Amino acid sequence: MTEKPWLPTILSVMAGYVDTAGFLALHGLFTAHVTGNFVTIGAALVSGTSGVIAKLLALPVFCLFVIGSRLLRYRLMDRGLSVVRSLLAIKLALLVAAMILALRYGPFPHVDSWSSTLTGMILVGAMAIQNALHRVHLGSSPPSTLMTGTTTQMMLDIGDRLCGAPSDQREVINSRLKKMGVAVLAFAVGCAGGALCYAFGGMWCFVVPPVLATAALLRHGDATA
Repeated sequence: MTEKPWLPTILSVMAGYVDTAGFLALHGLFTAHVTGNFVTIGAALVSGTSGVIAKLLALPVFCLFVIGSRLLRYRLMDRGLSVVRSLLAIKLALLVAAMILALRYGPFPHVDSWSSTLTGMILVGAMAIQNALHRVHLGSSPPSTLMTGTTTQMMLDIGDRLCGAPSDQREVINSRLKKMGVAVLAFAVGCAGGALCYAFGGMWCFVVPPVLATAALLRHGDATA
């Protein structure tokens, strides 16, 4: 498959947006950055706040969706169907479902309610599919959800440039810096957008992710990998 240059950028914006909007609307649940839930679980246990159920469920739900995406990939390949297009379509359907739940039952004053938990797990599933899709099919692009490793590599590359990297390595370093810089910036834009839309629109902020998912699906075009 020929990678679409804008697809990873759209996915990075979406990851930042969904993670931030979900964190604010679902009382501290990380939907795209599941490891962060371990921190919030510990904080909830110590402070006695609610929301432990969703955070405990996030990791197994994430894992199940990743495994499901992998198994579905083989079925789609056997039938000659587009894996990326299919996974993007499933993710879009999940984001639409989360939007409907958020608009119907939100805001969620009780974070451990079934509606809040179900909305959160659907969002976790959608972002799990994105993680799996990106890792397998967009491997040459920086991750769209994990910015720590990307930022670390950027700082290492900047350090190499400051120390005078050999001329034969500068082009590789510059190209990597450009790609990673775009990914980090796109994620930051998504985070800012998610926060602002939640602040001014409440549950209506969840209308945006399906729009971004539709853009990603359309941007994918007719690729068949």
